[in-house]
Amino acid sequence: MTQQTKIESATGAAPRRTKVVDVLQRTDYGAMVCVKGWVRTHRSGKAVDFIALNDGSSIKNVQIVVNPADFDAELLKKITTGSCICAVGELVESQGAGQTSEIQCKELEVYGLCGNDYPMQKKGQSFEFMRQHAHMRLRTNTFGAVMRIRHNMAMAIHTYFHEHGFFYFHTPLITASDCEGAGNMFQVTTKNLYDLKKDEEGKIIYDDDFFGEQTSLTVSGQLEGELGATALGAIYTFGPTFRAENSNTPRHLAEFWMVEPEVAFIDQEELMDFEEDFIKYCVRWALDHCKDDLEFLNKMIDKGLIERLNSVLADEFVRLPYTEGIRILQEAIKGGKKFEFPCNWGDDLASEHERYLVEEHFKKPVIMTDYPRAFKSFYMKQNEETTDGGSIGYKGSVAPGPTMQGTDVLFPQIGEIIGGSVREESYDKLMNEIERRQMDQTHLWWYIDTRRFGTCPHGGFGLGFERLILFVTGMQNIRDVIPFPRTPKSAEF
Repeated sequence: MTQQTKIESATGAAPRRTKVVDVLQRTDYGAMVCVKGWVRTHRSGKAVDFIALNDGSSIKNVQIVVNPADFDAELLKKITTGSCICAVGELVESQGAGQTSEIQCKELEVYGLCGNDYPMQKKGQSFEFMRQHAHMRLRTNTFGAVMRIRHNMAMAIHTYFHEHGFFYFHTPLITASDCEGAGNMFQVTTKNLYDLKKDEEGKIIYDDDFFGEQTSLTVSGQLEGELGATALGAIYTFGPTFRAENSNTPRHLAEFWMVEPEVAFIDQEELMDFEEDFIKYCVRWALDHCKDDLEFLNKMIDKGLIERLNSVLADEFVRLPYTEGIRILQEAIKGGKKFEFPCNWGDDLASEHERYLVEEHFKKPVIMTDYPRAFKSFYMKQNEETTDGGSIGYKGSVAPGPTMQGTDVLFPQIGEIIGGSVREESYDKLMNEIERRQMDQTHLWWYIDTRRFGTCPHGGFGLGFERLILFVTGMQNIRDVIPFPRTPKSAEF
């Protein structure tokens, strides 16, 4: 039903709308207030009806007490869960438990009713069901709480960097370079895909495309961010990134948001201090600004959530070299611990290994450092020493070479939440690594120029914003901490 239907008793002009979050803080009982929102529940008592109304401003509802004798009984019955209404009435002290005030209704106006086919009924639905109705799930208590926390985490990020002298730096979403070297990128083109121009070898010719060359959606703004840091000193990016990986897991999205600060004149120890300070600031912000939503999620989703958030603030993060981490994992295996994936020196650690170190061995966040070169990016700074890894199970056929100054933050429940490193500032070493990996330099000339002209020590990290939200909310699937998830075979809404 699209028409507005007004049900009213004789009163004067209605006051202006007040948000529910503000009404619940008021104690000027006797005042007339106007609230507008969506019905969470509507139940009939012996003499009055009770409507729980929510407008998204708070996890808490305001209770509207309605005398059925004053209104059209038939229309009143149609105000069910999901209906959108305006209620005007007297603010009174509540007689019920769990609330301090309520509204004695004098006027009701119906903006939109909901039929029985409304998908977000009061009864509990699975998260999988709600993902199929992502356009409506935002109105539920759980997703309202998650989205308010998501907003607060964005505010925490911007506030932290502004207070610490960083500049918000906007890197391009369309790029001709691949930061990670993985090749799993979404192409951007205006070409007619049914009539592609190709050369004699069958390769697509892009000279008639919009940009005149092959371009894609970015997987990271880091390389451009490094340019900003070498000019402005300290920058951060915060925006969407894209990975065309066919990963149907609770930890992967095809479109997600990244926070990527980059700082000139920073060394490995300073970078680790920076990572720890930043993540603790965000967690502290959540505890200080999202109390009601966190209490709801702690009760309904993850009963250890608030305790876990506080535990992150309580202790310093462990600083753990990769080689020592492998030793600990192998000792655990000797003691009977079972892992699905191998963990010899030279292996890229799986989430199960990271979570063991954080949740079972140290019982606190870990910053893992000094990874083998084999599975880290070309731009990372090399340590001077080399290691063969032989004493702890290195099984490669070629000497592993130097380790890299990576600084990844591992968190409980999540695994890796930050991936960082000191960048290689030496032109010769960077070029040697690019050539060793046989990388195409065509689209990297501008990046290499930063090492040719006034190179400087610098470093930074990338934080997957949705992984931060996963940790702060206690949600278990990354598809449930972004309004409209983009995953393989799913781009609805």
